Amino acid sequence: MERPAARAATDLLGAYADGSLSPVDVVRDVAEVVAAREPTLNAFYVHDLAAAHEQALASERRYRDGTPLGPLDGVPVTVKENLGRAGIPLPLGNAGVAPAVPLRSSPVVERLEEAGAILIGSTVMPDWGMLSSGVSSLHGITRSPWDESLTTGGSSSGAGAAAAAGYGPLHVGTDIGGSIRLPGTWLGLTTLKPSAGRVPLDVPYLGRVAGPITRTAGDAALLLSVICRPDARDWTSLPPEELPSTVRQLDPAGLRVGLHLDAGCGLAVESDVRAAVEDAAAVFAHAGAVVTPVEPFMRQAWLEDLDEFWRVRSLMDLDALDPAGRDRVLPYIHRWADGGRGAHGVDVLRDYASIMAMQQATVAATSAFDVVLSPVAPMPAFPAEWPMPWGEGDAAMPHIGFTAPYNLSGQPAGTTNCGFTPDGRPIGVQVSGRRFDDLGVLAALSWFEARRPDAMTPRWPIRT
Repeated sequence: MERPAARAATDLLGAYADGSLSPVDVVRDVAEVVAAREPTLNAFYVHDLAAAHEQALASERRYRDGTPLGPLDGVPVTVKENLGRAGIPLPLGNAGVAPAVPLRSSPVVERLEEAGAILIGSTVMPDWGMLSSGVSSLHGITRSPWDESLTTGGSSSGAGAAAAAGYGPLHVGTDIGGSIRLPGTWLGLTTLKPSAGRVPLDVPYLGRVAGPITRTAGDAALLLSVICRPDARDWTSLPPEELPSTVRQLDPAGLRVGLHLDAGCGLAVESDVRAAVEDAAAVFAHAGAVVTPVEPFMRQAWLEDLDEFWRVRSLMDLDALDPAGRDRVLPYIHRWADGGRGAHGVDVLRDYASIMAMQQATVAATSAFDVVLSPVAPMPAFPAEWPMPWGEGDAAMPHIGFTAPYNLSGQPAGTTNCGFTPDGRPIGVQVSGRRFDDLGVLAALSWFEARRPDAMTPRWPIRT
């Protein structure tokens, strides 16, 4: 039997209900994993396992009395540090920031607490979330549980490390251009960037979402069903909808599957990544799905304009700091944001027009399909010390040609593992769906998890 820290949340809840396992056992085992691995992995910004133990005792009593608090009672969870928790400063991974201290928790945190989840800590992120790695001026370097010399991906770096290492089953990240799915591919995880507006935020922004980072699609569905509950603070929210906590069955016969292997911009897809995604598509095709190539629909100019738009946004944040604070920002981010200094108003409006064109093109290119399979990133995991997949060099986000379009179109997109490089690095497949069809994406992820060959299936590095 799997150790408690390695078990899915769906399994834990069943074991709690029948009395074969206690939340205390699970928190104790998670604490052992954290003690062994956290000094090297560096996944947490703050955590309190003593408080988690007290919460587990209370949860144990509720199960014994037959009065669980909610659908996640006793399940350990973490949240990314930019999902505010009352009384805990929000540095956003940046040593130059004077952190705001929220008086009220974010919608995601409130929903988790209402559901009885045991919040064991907040996970780290790089400076302002604008890196695809675990390099932070405030926190240092976050490392992969699979191989500590490798990156976790980012910007949900700590959440990804926590999920793969066994710091409990449920983790919430955020994503504006791939920040949930990039840790997904480089850590072998099952993740979901939900539809825009599906999960309420207290600080909504174009393309930004919060969503599950887990080891199974069933856990992603369970977590989404809790954190999608409405909150009036998010003026961009979708109409309230009660999502099921379980994944629906998928019949792949006749399923219309797009296979998208060339983004049309950015870096070329490496051969190991391409082959793994093609192998994933073959699993669907063998079961009767109709797999059809998707032609490139992104443009290099759009990607460069999006990069400029984000640089100008971060430049505003950089210039708002005092001189000493600016000096503490990660040098890579400082240089990257400064690259937007020459942009004029007309340039930013052109950037916005490119974002609108990207939205239109993504919906048009994918609307004929039930799901689209693609790489998540063009490359596998890279050294942990590198801020970006190419190292320290300046580039216009050439690795997010497959992920960013779905942030801007608002479509749901998730990941699950579909292979490994010859040296053992995980490779994920991105599964995207039509607008608002989060349930369809989860169903496809779950179906694939259950039917992928053994060679594609992760053996999680959960150890003490």
